[in-house]
This record gives sequence, structure tokens and C-alpha cells, in this order.
Amino acid sequence: MITEQVAMLALSRVQVPQLALLRQLVEEAGSAKELLENALNIQDILPDATPKLAAMLADSSIVERAEREMEFIEKNGIKLVCLGDEAYPYRLAECCDAPLVLHSMGNVDLNARHVVSIVGTRHASEYGKELCSNFVADLAKFVPDTLIVSGLAYGIDVCAHRAALEAGLPTVGVLAHGLDRIYPGAHRATAKSMLQNGGLLTEF
Repeated sequence: MITEQVAMLALSRVQVPQLALLRQLVEEAGSAKELLENALNIQDILPDATPKLAAMLADSSIVERAEREMEFIEKNGIKLVCLGDEAYPYRLAECCDAPLVLHSMGNVDLNARHVVSIVGTRHASEYGKELCSNFVADLAKFVPDTLIVSGLAYGIDVCAHRAALEAGLPTVGVLAHGLDRIYPGAHRATAKSMLQNGGLLTEF
């Protein structure tokens, strides 16, 4: 018997042309667990579903892989946030192609009242870095409950995270890879500090 989290994790690894299709299937079935347990009868839920889609959903290897991944998640202190969970960012959930699952580390509130995303060039000038730092410092002064979001990349991204840490604001790095590594490696210390007031987030 698989859990809903494992089922959502398994579905998130199914290769479909549009993420919105997976969300539609889960909603029509009532849950990810119900969907996978009735995969062979998928046309009862979605009449236009192809035999290829039914075969992908019925493939037991996706559940086996998800179970192995869940073991890794639990062993390494990673939080699995599924679409529909209270902790899932409600702003993201408004997108029809929102990821079914997110992986996070840290203590961040993804539904903070004020969220500001700061991204910019990888080759930031000293003026650009100063402007970024001053902007974040002003946010901390005038809107102290602001969450700063960026991508932990070189340049303005990491400057935004470091400025947030300096100002005492929570900050989240949205990664383009899994939480089994930090890239770039030069930002590992910053990422570690972010776990104390914010965290890391990825759909991978």
C-alpha cells in the first residue's frame, strides 16, 4: 500500500507533455494514490487518455523509484511539500502547471505575507552589489517580515541572499537541481547559513 506522498512523488517523475495534465488527473481521481491504483482504468477518469499514458502510470518502477527517493528524503532531513499541502506556496499553486511536489530544507515559510524575488546578472558590478544590499537593508527596515527569494547563483543572486542574512530577513534559494548537492560549490557556506533563517527549495 503506497502513501499519498509516495504516489505524488512517483507521478512527478512521469514524463508528460504538460504538467497541468498530471494535476488534472490527480484532481479527477481524487488523489494521487487513487490514480496510481487505478492506472489501468485511466480512461474511466480521462476518456482521451492514451494507452501510452496508462502504461506509464501503471509501471511499477515509478513507485519503486519514489520509495527509494523517499528513503533518501527522510534520511537527509529533506521536507517533501506536495501540491494541496498547507505548506505548499499558495501563489505557485495558482499556476496550472505548478509542480506536484517540492523539496525543501530549512525552516522557511513559503507563504510569507511579503515575498520579493531578486535576480540579476552573474557578473555584477560593485555598484550593482551595493544597490542590491541597500535595497534589501531598506526592506528589512520598512517591511521586516519580507522573504527574499533568489537562485543562489553567482552575482546578484548570492548578493541578495547574503544581504538578507545580514539584515536578518529570511531567504530562500530556488535551485535548478536536487538537494544532494550545492551549485556553485563556492556558495556552500552561504547555503548552510540560509538553513538557519530560510532555506533551499527545488522541484528536482
